[in-house]
Amino acid sequence: MTKLLTSILLLTFITCGQAQNSSDTAKGINPKWKAFDRANYSIRYPSEWELNQSGQMGTAFILFSPLESKNDQFKDNINLLVQDLAGHNIDLDKYAEISEGQLKTMITNSTLIESKRIKSASGEHHRMIFTGDQGIFHLRFDQYYWVNNDKAFVLTFTCEKDKFSHYKEVGESILNSFVLKK
Repeated sequence: MTKLLTSILLLTFITCGQAQNSSDTAKGINPKWKAFDRANYSIRYPSEWELNQSGQMGTAFILFSPLESKNDQFKDNINLLVQDLAGHNIDLDKYAEISEGQLKTMITNSTLIESKRIKSASGEHHRMIFTGDQGIFHLRFDQYYWVNNDKAFVLTFTCEKDKFSHYKEVGESILNSFVLKK
């Protein structure tokens, strides 16, 4: 099981549509955003962000922000990993516990900021926020976990720590636009 979840934390470092409704506007989602819709999930994102479906590092997709200048070396991003948990008897509580426990060993200079359960009209997920280093980059990660039908869905927003205030609103809006279909 440790190897299974280790890949999730490692993959957070990979990068150096449902109908529009009134609740999207309340979440800060622009109605002009693009929709990426799959059989078991959907997400909305700004049109200037790049959608990558190459499967790089096992991701279902990666959304890359545009570079801010020619000196910008890191594309802030959101990615989704879908992990098969069949036969492991892992629920959301256990998944979050294991993931949180691996932070110190998997991420250089990691600091856990928040780990809590979120309940909403669309269901329940776990949110973990942490910081850490990868090479020259000092990063902040906002991760959302869902466990559904023996699969873990891990949605991660990764940005440079010093740019978080710039990307906070759009990053959280993209994360909050994610819908896991039952």
